[in-house]
Order: sequence, then C-alpha cells, then structure tokens
Amino acid sequence: MEQVRAKKFLGQHFLTDESIAERIARSLTGRTPNLLEIGPGMGVLTKYLVDDTRYRFKAIELDSESVDYLHHHYPTLDVIEGDFLRLDLNSIFDNATFSIIGNFPYNISSQILFRVFEQRGSVPEVVGMFQKEVAERVAAGPGSKTYGILSVLLSAFYNIEYLFTVNENVFNPPPKVKSAVIRLTRNEVQQLGCDEKLFVQVVKTGFNQRRKTLRNALKPLNIPLDGIDETLLAKRAEQLSVNDFISITNHLAQQL
Repeated sequence: MEQVRAKKFLGQHFLTDESIAERIARSLTGRTPNLLEIGPGMGVLTKYLVDDTRYRFKAIELDSESVDYLHHHYPTLDVIEGDFLRLDLNSIFDNATFSIIGNFPYNISSQILFRVFEQRGSVPEVVGMFQKEVAERVAAGPGSKTYGILSVLLSAFYNIEYLFTVNENVFNPPPKVKSAVIRLTRNEVQQLGCDEKLFVQVVKTGFNQRRKTLRNALKPLNIPLDGIDETLLAKRAEQLSVNDFISITNHLAQQL
C-alpha cells in the first residue's frame, strides 16, 4: 500500500512485478564494486541491491518523501538527496569508477544518458529501464530509422544490449507505453582519434536535419567540406557509422 499511496504525490508509475526488479538487478555484470541507483523511489529495485555484498551501494533520490521512506525501510542505505543531473558525480565515490542502475524517470532518461556519456571515464556499466522507444533508439545501429545522436555517441564508447521488454501491466498505474531494459558496458576505446568536442558537434548537427544529406545538414557548422568522401556527404546521418563520423570530423578539423 505504501507504493499506491506514494504515487499520489509523486505522479509516477511504480513497478509492481518484483520479478522484473530482480531481473534488472541481476543484469549487472559487476564491472566495478561501486554502484549508484538513480531514483529509487519506494525501493522496489533497491531491495535486491542493498544487501549485495559485491557492491558499495548508494542511491540518489530527488523527492524528500521517498528519501524519508528509504531511510526508514533501508536504514543502512546511503541515500543522497539531490538531482543526478546537477550533482558532482566524482564526489560520490571519491573519484572512483561506479556503475549506474535504475528504473529511470522517463522525462529525464535521455538527459541521464547524455550525462553518462560525459562521465564515460568514470562509468563502466549502466543497467536501466527506459521507455521502450528510448531504449530502441539507444540500441539502434546505422541504417535504422531510430538511430540517432545518443546511438552514435554512446556506441562510440559502450557496447549496448537491449535485454528485454517490460509490458505496461506491471506498473501502477499502467503507463501508456511499453518499457525496456538495456545494458551499456564500457568498451576498450579511450580516445576516438579525433577532436571529440567537434565530433559531438558534427553528430548533433548531422541529426538535427536528419532527412537531409550530410552535405546540406552540416552547413550550419560553416566549415568547408573539402576532402570529405563524396559518398559520405551523399548519405544521411542515420546511415553513418561511428567511424564515418570520426572520418568526417578529422577532415573538418583540417579546415579550421
């Protein structure tokens, strides 16, 4: 009843099928002993992590009512009351690497992933539940209509796995969309071999007008396209691999 009562002031969809929560928790591969749960709410996922001796486990929660609930029901849990998007993440585990897990709030899930990209040197693994559409977009490869900015940026540094779909009826109240769980594990790439800030700019600019060919989509950069393979410029952003974007970035950098 606590979850049903809590949803009235949180306006959230609570996972009621605990087998799903347990499956999410078991999807971690243990890449690092430090683990951070984002948005634990009433702790449906937390209960499968808090006593796992493999991890130094902490949680970050923005809602003060949920923080009080977690303190009461999981007194040994280190709960940080705050906003993941604004927190100094390196301070959580004293500059050590840490994995991330969560049933992420759908309204900020893409922002969470952009933050993971920014912190890629510190975050070797992410397991999370997202709106199915977002999960499919993140896991998509070149040539897919759902392939986009996050697909490229994250796949440059992570191996991405779509683990399983979660139906609406396991939530209270049921959302209008399906959900899905994905896992990101850090690959061996440390540097892309290009100006990474420019790489991000090229990827975002290319997809901002995704129906246009790269020759037209990249015009807002105001950088000459000299030397870039014509076959690449004739394609749309959704058709390009990470290596294609790296090649374009290196050619553009020569014009600066």
